[in-house]
Amino acid sequence: MKVDGIIFDFDGVLIESELVGNRQIATYLTGIGHPTTTEESMANFMGLAGGDFIAAVERWIGRVVPDDFHTARKAEDERVMAEGIDAVAGAIAFVRDLPGDLPIAIASSSSSRWIERHLDHIGLRARFGSMIFSGREHVARGKPAPDLYLYVAAALGIDIARAAIIEDSPVGATGAVASGAQVIGFVGGSHCAPDHGDRLRAIGVHDIATTFDEIAALLS
Repeated sequence: MKVDGIIFDFDGVLIESELVGNRQIATYLTGIGHPTTTEESMANFMGLAGGDFIAAVERWIGRVVPDDFHTARKAEDERVMAEGIDAVAGAIAFVRDLPGDLPIAIASSSSSRWIERHLDHIGLRARFGSMIFSGREHVARGKPAPDLYLYVAAALGIDIARAAIIEDSPVGATGAVASGAQVIGFVGGSHCAPDHGDRLRAIGVHDIATTFDEIAALLS
């Protein structure tokens, strides 16, 4: 796989936030009378943000989310913003070992504030510089549309067909495949079930990696 740059998803690829966030969602929904496991939360909501996320939750529970859902989510976000979330195994070394002149960026459904805070926590903020992009802030259509990836490739000054996108969620992978990039489905996060690779392959992802060493081998 010959590439001119790498575009990283963030949650579940560089930090272990998917497990943390979906555990909180499952606990909340169960507590209001809609029994939900962490695994079910990840299967239904992972990779979604904003209105798409709320719509998916409402479909799952069959009603409008209570007002205190937003309060609970905000409290959880502020808690982890204060404490920080640890990196996915191997992520820090992988990014630090990349050639200094290789263009890299983050394309995430999370806010820039969230991304920057946790990059500071894991010590990778400087390597990405200004190349931090949010589907909420930089494009009209976030994931699963391909728009964010196309925007990021243009910002990096590379052809999207010569970019590698590292994605873990089906929502993100859908947009990554549609963008025309070379997509690596990463299933090494603690949130990934044994069949996660099969879910990504069904979307059209050909290359699946369970570790960052395997990603490095694909790119070497």
